[in-house]
Amino acid sequence: MDELLSSIISYFESIDPVLAALYASLFTWVLTAMGASLVFVFNGMNRALLDGMLGFTGGVMVAASFWSLLAPAIEMSGGSVIPAAVGFGLGALFIFGLDKVLPHLHINFGDDEKEGPDTPWHRTTLLVLAIALHNIPEGLAVGVLFGGVAAGIPEASIGAAVALAIGIGIQNFPEGLAVAMPMRRNGASKFKSFWYGQMSAIVEPIAAVIGALAVTVFLPILPYALAFAAGAMIFVVVEEVIPETQRDKYTDIATLGFIGGFIIMMTLDVSLG
Repeated sequence: MDELLSSIISYFESIDPVLAALYASLFTWVLTAMGASLVFVFNGMNRALLDGMLGFTGGVMVAASFWSLLAPAIEMSGGSVIPAAVGFGLGALFIFGLDKVLPHLHINFGDDEKEGPDTPWHRTTLLVLAIALHNIPEGLAVGVLFGGVAAGIPEASIGAAVALAIGIGIQNFPEGLAVAMPMRRNGASKFKSFWYGQMSAIVEPIAAVIGALAVTVFLPILPYALAFAAGAMIFVVVEEVIPETQRDKYTDIATLGFIGGFIIMMTLDVSLG
């Protein structure tokens, strides 16, 4: 395993960092599709499993926000917390704004709990938009870290960027299934459920390239950009992911999933970063 990880890091060191951001985010998209593909094998999903997977997703996002984003942002600012605080707040406000203008529906919520402007759009579309909404900061986070590598910032290492991509990819696997399976349960065909499940992550490569390019062009924004991605992810976890896991009797399973996700992401980042 160590040799495989070393080979992956060496490969990413040998290519253009913006291209590396694209490849890494495509990897996270592929894992989303792999998760969604399970809809061809299973006709349903246990609610306890779904809540546990959503909790795992939240744990990965919270750990990544600190270990991969906020800590390097503070370190590269010479210990000053101001850039991290400003970027963190702006990132949260950015997703807050998108949350208000983009119609969407969380996975475990009923049709009468749609968020954003009123729309005649089908439940399927709203479910996909909900997942796409919190994939945006994940893609930005990967792109910003690779952009920092391109700029030669010591705190932004290839190892840390690869660790972040692996962690986000791991938690994208259950996300793909979490979109596809409810759609299947609501009567959509297996292919349609798979298609929309994997499409929920299409924003990640786009956001990753934008993040990488922005940092390479405007180097001074890097600490702000790292914290921006962290703020966006934390907003998503608190506003979307955690509430989705607390609507049934499996809250303890969701909490344990959260702890597991946090431990895995922390371990990846410390080991590779």
